[in-house]
Amino acid sequence: MHMVNITIAVPENLKDELKKHKEVNWSAVARKAMEEHLRKLHIAESIGNKSKLTQKDIDELDKIVKKGIAKNHGL
Repeated sequence: MHMVNITIAVPENLKDELKKHKEVNWSAVARKAMEEHLRKLHIAESIGNKSKLTQKDIDELDKIVKKGIAKNHGL
């Protein structure tokens, strides 16, 4: 597989922590995290494509979910 390089921006304190662990292949860790996130997005897109919800329905559900999360975290 041909690999290409990308650049990501991270806070300086994170960069400092990453440098402390030179034994870790951070490129592989980032690649794995991106692949996993894409897998989840593909699942969500697949579900969304089959949904009959309107944008209004989605917005209402979004508010309910966020309110529940905030309540569970004491916000």
